[in-house]
Amino acid sequence: QDLVKAVRAALVPLANPAVAKGAHAYMKGIAPFLGLPTPIRRKAVIEVFKTFPQPTSIQLGSSATALFAQVEREFAYSACDFLQRNIGIADEDFLRRYVEKLVVTKSWWDTVDSLGSAAVSPLTMHYPSRSLMNEWIRSENIWLNRAAIQHQRGRKGDTDVDYVMSLCARHSHSREFFITKAVGWALRDIAAFNKPAVRAYLKQFPELNSVAVREAQRGLNR
Repeated sequence: QDLVKAVRAALVPLANPAVAKGAHAYMKGIAPFLGLPTPIRRKAVIEVFKTFPQPTSIQLGSSATALFAQVEREFAYSACDFLQRNIGIADEDFLRRYVEKLVVTKSWWDTVDSLGSAAVSPLTMHYPSRSLMNEWIRSENIWLNRAAIQHQRGRKGDTDVDYVMSLCARHSHSREFFITKAVGWALRDIAAFNKPAVRAYLKQFPELNSVAVREAQRGLNR
């Protein structure tokens, strides 16, 4: 992959071992780091991306997958930047064929949420995707659950409130932090434009974990 080689050539000389050590510890040892702050890394990779023609959907997925396969975490972040830059050319099968695999690759909140912003949210807005989100919410993989719950974040009044709440409801008994946090954030977003719906949800699901309730209340208290 020429793109991967070019990204590696751009990033490795900028590595900062001291910062990398701290990032590795902060991210619970999920992967080694080069130690690059986001603005520095992003500026470098965008310059690389400019030297390549716009990819096809298959090339986009293959390049993102190859970047995710690199050892250092910054390459996964760069994959998300590449996806976000080119997501408009992704085809209808892209979520299932590529993004689903990336969500479950060396998963932690950083890459899962970045994939949500870069790929899951725009693609689920553009293509019919309810059947896939239903699969993700029923999965035993918590990161697919989280990605499904959060797939409409930021849509404000365009959010399908009933559907998002139905996804949250499937995990109303969960005590898994990354799930309950996602539920709370989804409810907090909805509270920004539909407080009655969130109040009704909290009343309907009193078993909801305090982490989710606290986030929802933040939305209600605005």
